[in-house]
Amino acid sequence: MILAVVFALGLIIADHRFDHLERVRSLLSVLAYPLHLAVNVPAALVRATRERLTDAAQLRSTNTALSRENLLLKARLQQFESLEAENMRLRDLLGSSFNIGERVLIAEILAVDLTPSRQQVIVNKGTSSGVFVGQPVLDANAVMGQVIRTNPFSSVVLLITDSDHSLPVEVNRNGLRAIAAGSGVGQGLDLLFIPKNADIREGDLLVTSGMGERFPPGYPVARVTTVRQDPDNPFTTVLAEPTARLDRSREVLLVWTLDPHMQQEALTGAEPNQGTTP
Repeated sequence: MILAVVFALGLIIADHRFDHLERVRSLLSVLAYPLHLAVNVPAALVRATRERLTDAAQLRSTNTALSRENLLLKARLQQFESLEAENMRLRDLLGSSFNIGERVLIAEILAVDLTPSRQQVIVNKGTSSGVFVGQPVLDANAVMGQVIRTNPFSSVVLLITDSDHSLPVEVNRNGLRAIAAGSGVGQGLDLLFIPKNADIREGDLLVTSGMGERFPPGYPVARVTTVRQDPDNPFTTVLAEPTARLDRSREVLLVWTLDPHMQQEALTGAEPNQGTTP
């Protein structure tokens, strides 16, 4: 024991003063590294797996939240072009009729019925969520339609292209008012009773006029694709294409824009304004 103690003290002094054991220590560290690595492998695998699962779940959650936020923001931004046109016509914005609904509800489309005679979709929100007959429905780009039938957990939405649907619109460029009726075929809209001297052009943006108090004013509806003068027709033939993605949207926005009295009538089953032609 005494010899061992003397030898150990000698090694300590030699290492402390002359650093003679540095190479030995380095060699032993290199030899021991594979052992440290092997011991740490199980813990590293467990940690990596946990982080991967956490990151995947977090990414899915973040992606869902960002998608919904993007949908809401796009809906809020839909009226910018309309407001810009109002500024160009020197109207006082504070006195204008543009009132963006503050309350919206995101719903998912469960089923579609897109045939020449019927243009409807079913969404996964109903009266249990406060949905009511006549409620406007939008996607991230424009107006899609309105609710025509409700159940506790689902609702039927009549699209603006349905032949039974008509919608008061105005030309965003000059304020010309018209009625956009669904054609029932494809995704087109017909503008009814447009005089031959009306100032309307191909490419004009049609927005909701707010007439009838069913749809909020200023939301995009369609763009004019055809303006044609027919000798046998006393009115101008005007066709428009909806700007909403009627055949591709998977999520929609249900908008609360009615005044409290009208909304209460709708929720209690009172007869709303006639049909789908506000």
